[in-house]
Amino acid sequence: MNALNLPVPQGKPRIVVIGGGFGGLNFVDTLDTRHYQVVLLDQYNYHTFAPLLYQVATAGLDAPDICGALRKSFRHKKGFHFRMLRVQGINDQAQLVHTKAGPIHYDHLVLATGTRANFFGNDNLERHTLPLKTVPDARRLRNHLFQTLERVDMTDDPAEKQSLMTFLIVGGGPSGVELAGALSELRRHVLQRDYPDTDTMQLRFILVDGGEELLAQFSDKSSADARRNLEEMRIELWFGKLLADYDGRVATFKDGSTLETHTVIWGAGVTGSIIGGLREGSAQKGHYNIDDRMRVQGYENVYAIGDVTYLTSDKWLKGHPGVAQVAIQMGQRLAKNFNAIARGKPTEGFVYFDKGNLAIIGRNRAVADLPKNIHLNGFPAWFIWAFVHIFYLVGWRNRLFTFLSWVGNYITYNRAVRLVIEPTLEEELAGAHAADAQAATV
Repeated sequence: MNALNLPVPQGKPRIVVIGGGFGGLNFVDTLDTRHYQVVLLDQYNYHTFAPLLYQVATAGLDAPDICGALRKSFRHKKGFHFRMLRVQGINDQAQLVHTKAGPIHYDHLVLATGTRANFFGNDNLERHTLPLKTVPDARRLRNHLFQTLERVDMTDDPAEKQSLMTFLIVGGGPSGVELAGALSELRRHVLQRDYPDTDTMQLRFILVDGGEELLAQFSDKSSADARRNLEEMRIELWFGKLLADYDGRVATFKDGSTLETHTVIWGAGVTGSIIGGLREGSAQKGHYNIDDRMRVQGYENVYAIGDVTYLTSDKWLKGHPGVAQVAIQMGQRLAKNFNAIARGKPTEGFVYFDKGNLAIIGRNRAVADLPKNIHLNGFPAWFIWAFVHIFYLVGWRNRLFTFLSWVGNYITYNRAVRLVIEPTLEEELAGAHAADAQAATV
């Protein structure tokens, strides 16, 4: 045993996996642990179904509905160990992963750390905007949304009211499109009843993107369908505009124009969660360079999978898309290669099977790009989206609760989780009053 209470591998190679996202989860699930000891490290003790974070943020689902306990997922796997730790660094010479609880030795290291929001070095954007990458982010955004609506009811200043009722969403990718659609549905079907003293149909939801189209990774047809749907849902679309700064009250764009708003939701970029300690050249532009066996450049026993990687092929000249299916398939392929090595058989290179792209926009509104150049819009795409997302949720409880929540929302036009839990509006107002009082005495 050691400081982390990990048993000695007893002659088995130890594989340390960092990250319990789609890549790490599928790697451990596919790996034959009779031949290896596996130690999974993650700062949270649950897997997050990230494609549904926007539904937590917009009160469609509660956080536990899209999370699966990592220990529960692998409790029947012998040789598996989980530690809820944030990794501080890697010593590749000694083959150690450093954590606050102590170092962990590895024979093989699998990096499945995923991505984080990229603010491009702008401290103001990082401080004042609301990203949507984790469950805490989604809960924070939901609390902010409903706290802001509570403030609208208590404000008689027209300029302040207008600023509070303006919501800016930065980034026209799937997350931005799906969030904008969900907010429009919330405005139309829920908020009018909850806030009768406010004309909630005057809420402005603005989706801004630096390019000239939505869903850049989708087909032109799906991009155009998504644009038409959002315009019909009264989402304002601003193209060719880049957000340069935001101080918490005024958003400033690179063309010099400004917008007064209390809410900026950031989805304009991500970067890989790189861990320090590997040699120079192993990573570039926030992604690990890997070969088709998913080995990190310069290493034979360090691997990376999922969004944090950069791998090109004849079909994917600019690298693979940052979607869940890439991480899932990489995790499964790498585990099968380890299984093959244990049986003395050859390994295979990673080849991505593109199952298509899906994005939901609203009730009975979605777009789908499927294999064989099939494009769907409307209810058929919406139905496929719902089926796929329920199928890939972790655990039957989550699938059942999500299905029942969606059925209830569909029938009643309602959202069940409209609670402000933390921080409270009273605490924020008290802090503001205290700051005003202190300023008045200076």
